[in-house]
Amino acid sequence: MSDSREPIRNSQAAEQRYLDDVIQKIRRAEKKAQSSIDQAETDKQSINKQYSEEVRLNFGDDGTSLETALSIHQQQQMLAERENSWQASNKRLTILRRLIGNPYFARLDFQEHGEPKKETIYIGLSSFTDKNDKFLIYDWRAPISSIYYDGKLGDVTYQTPDGEQSVNISLKRQFLIKKGQIDSMFDTTETIGDQMLLEVLGEKSSTQMKSIVTTIQKEQNKIIRNTKADLLFVQGAAGSGKTSAILQRVAYLLYRYRGNLTSSQVVMFSPNQLFNDYIENVLPELGEQNMVQMTYQQFVGRRLPNYTIINPAAQFEVPQTETAKKISRVKTDLKFFKVLQKYSRLLETGGMFFRDLKFQDKPYITKEKISEIYYSFNENYHLANRVDATKERLVQLLNNRVQPELHKSWVSKQIENMDQEQLQAMYSKADQEFNSSDDEYNYLARKIVTSSLKPVNQGINRMRFFNINKQYLHFLAQVPQLLNLSDYGLTAEEWQQELAATQERFKAHTIELDDVSPYLFLFDLITGKRGDRTMRFVFIDEIQDYTSFQLAYLQFQFPKAKYTMLGDLNQAIFTSSDSRSLLSRVQKLFDRDKTEVVQLTRSYRSTKQITEFTRAILKNGQKIDTFERIGDLPNAIIRDDQDELAEHLLAQLKSNDERKITTAIICKTKRESEIVTKFLQTRDYPVTMIRSENQRLAAGTLVIPAYLAKGLEFDAVILWNLSADNYADEDERQLVYTIASRAMHRLTMLAENELTPILANVPAQLYERQ
Repeated sequence: MSDSREPIRNSQAAEQRYLDDVIQKIRRAEKKAQSSIDQAETDKQSINKQYSEEVRLNFGDDGTSLETALSIHQQQQMLAERENSWQASNKRLTILRRLIGNPYFARLDFQEHGEPKKETIYIGLSSFTDKNDKFLIYDWRAPISSIYYDGKLGDVTYQTPDGEQSVNISLKRQFLIKKGQIDSMFDTTETIGDQMLLEVLGEKSSTQMKSIVTTIQKEQNKIIRNTKADLLFVQGAAGSGKTSAILQRVAYLLYRYRGNLTSSQVVMFSPNQLFNDYIENVLPELGEQNMVQMTYQQFVGRRLPNYTIINPAAQFEVPQTETAKKISRVKTDLKFFKVLQKYSRLLETGGMFFRDLKFQDKPYITKEKISEIYYSFNENYHLANRVDATKERLVQLLNNRVQPELHKSWVSKQIENMDQEQLQAMYSKADQEFNSSDDEYNYLARKIVTSSLKPVNQGINRMRFFNINKQYLHFLAQVPQLLNLSDYGLTAEEWQQELAATQERFKAHTIELDDVSPYLFLFDLITGKRGDRTMRFVFIDEIQDYTSFQLAYLQFQFPKAKYTMLGDLNQAIFTSSDSRSLLSRVQKLFDRDKTEVVQLTRSYRSTKQITEFTRAILKNGQKIDTFERIGDLPNAIIRDDQDELAEHLLAQLKSNDERKITTAIICKTKRESEIVTKFLQTRDYPVTMIRSENQRLAAGTLVIPAYLAKGLEFDAVILWNLSADNYADEDERQLVYTIASRAMHRLTMLAENELTPILANVPAQLYERQ
């Protein structure tokens, strides 16, 4: 903390002089870190050279071998020390270079209760001390920094590892620093002043999300620093900064539990791979390694490499039938999860399906024999114990079959057909000797048999003797006896048809996403898999697009983790019918006393005009407050002819280009996106179509299907073909809201013949019609 005798810096000129001094000290520290890196590199080269000259590998006698081994060990230790020094200095250098252009963004003057003097601190992305270990900059995650985000002027309290502390804040100053120069500074009584927000929010969008540490709001800070809840559920309006807050939360947790938590113990489930790319720079900007990131489909798909998972996004290309929607509600319900657990317990006494373990394309251990072994254990053996005991017995059985196999004709034929090079490869050393030809034959035969039986042994260890496909189909066949299908509006005949369709999909090596989680859960229950108990924190973004079953399965997969779930129930584009009751269903999975719900109602992404328009699209939606950033009214262009509409699209793009704002044209389907892209290419307008989630976001104008736009934001959005024909279904209201709320500065809607009835109740003064 600063020396209270230091003169108070009230003018921008005085603050600039102080900033210059801090930057000068950072530069000195940068040179020192670079020098340490250079020295570590030199030391590594010197050690390698010294040992290559001095160490002579000689295994002629035990004494020399021991001396050589000790020398190598000593060399490895010294190299490891230099490597650690290099790593530490390199990390430090990265942080220092990040601080040089923008060392800090806030200043606080305060007095601790009971202390006679005032103190001044500066807050930045990372801590920095001078050569006397005096703090010139405090990390934004430090306990003292929380008062910048939480408190107004006057008496405030904050949490430290030693308990609650009280201080009186007399000054809260915010800086916008660019390339080492104070661009502007504001004194405020608020947490983060609107001037600061306006400056930051007025910036153009990019293909990478930025850190928000300079503008974290009080509600966001509560999310970031929460360490008590087993479930932290964040409901946030579109553009409320919930995803940004969560990424800062990951950075905070890695800082808070430094030494006890690594980024590999944190996993984030994102809506798609595009979004993963969009956020990938946020944590490195904050000096932290990225956590594990994946989509739910990637998570489950890696366990089903031989199956094609039917993507839920396909529903926008080929709409689901009403029966398919009802079946989906059954398979994604929490009741289905519990029914599957009940079914698995029945398998302890009978009904398990097995498959033969084959050798040379013939049954080697038959499914009947495996069933006999599996059910030979007494009733105290539950599923996990039973499978372990079965594996042990099968390995025993396999070992007992090695000796009889040695003298079979296939073994002798294989030995006879080997050339000298193949034989030599099987010996343990070049001049291996045997007492007799029989001994040599037995040696070679055992090697061949053991190697040939490896696939059978792998099949036992990997539990391939279970027929999981047949088992899952059997479970589905039992569902009418375990669940009341009429509660879901389904008949037994409709369910039977779905069972037959699932069986056909298995034959074609495809599987619906709704079936994947129950399928894997059944396998896990049967085989005794207990999930990853090392994962400490699980983050789930766009929670509204997850089913109850998926969330229960994730909790099963990561039983020791704390969960942070975030989303906007107004943006449920895959699970819209169930989104309203999602929170109550999720809470059933966790201890209510260890569950916290936070609502973020203020939208920062869009201008006031766009936010008010998108808010009006919703019926009975969550509360959304606007931020006073003024812009153009959204505009709707309606024409009878699609060719004429396409010309207006091109004109709007050129208008956006003139204003130097980048545009995303968001279409309902991939097919629509292809048509729009082709038209623009024929008019020599440069455009990139995002065809899949594995594609990276490019700079410039994008064309993107709606289901890939989740979580992203763009300077301008053109919503293509928002017509009554294209968006006729009331179920698509949340989809329209989601697309429109991607726009930061400008929103244009194009429609053929007639605008969608979804906008019928939006007040006319909230947008312009052309």
